[in-house]
Amino acid sequence: MVHARWATLQLVGALLLLLAVLSACSSQSSFASASAAAAPASGSSVLGRPSLSVAFLARVLAAYHSPASDAVQALYDDGVAVGVDPAYALAFFLHESSMGTQGVARVTRSPGNLRCTAAYSCYEGYACFSTWADGFHAWYVLISGPVYAGAGLVTIEQIIPRYAPATENDVQAYIQAVNLAVATWRSGRVLV
Repeated sequence: MVHARWATLQLVGALLLLLAVLSACSSQSSFASASAAAAPASGSSVLGRPSLSVAFLARVLAAYHSPASDAVQALYDDGVAVGVDPAYALAFFLHESSMGTQGVARVTRSPGNLRCTAAYSCYEGYACFSTWADGFHAWYVLISGPVYAGAGLVTIEQIIPRYAPATENDVQAYIQAVNLAVATWRSGRVLV
């Protein structure tokens, strides 16, 4: 299962790289986006190298008494594999379920409270995973895939209105919560 997950992440990463290279040939602004994936993540773009270390991610998960603490290496490695800063996966996890301690995520092990699809079993309308690592993997595949990054939606302000639409969420509050969490962690502090 681990090898299949890595093979999938490598394929997604290769496809995103190919898409970025092809787009760079057609537009100067796309080249800037492709270059951003090589730099540490900054601002509200989810693309880039990790802005937080594995040790700091573990510290944040521990501060919340997260049941996903044992998945910290997968949280980090899967983000690196697809070029998405793990700080954002963690911020979505915080907003969606207080790091897996609240709501349906306690059962589904879905850090992003992903909705049901044919690819996963379902519980009360949400995709259900056998491990937290599998849940993080699915979140990264979604965010780095054609619905978000592949469609040019790479900032929190672009992603959240589609990810958590206004018909179900306070979009501006969600954006502010994610950006605040990431900025706080990048400053070396832990929110609790």
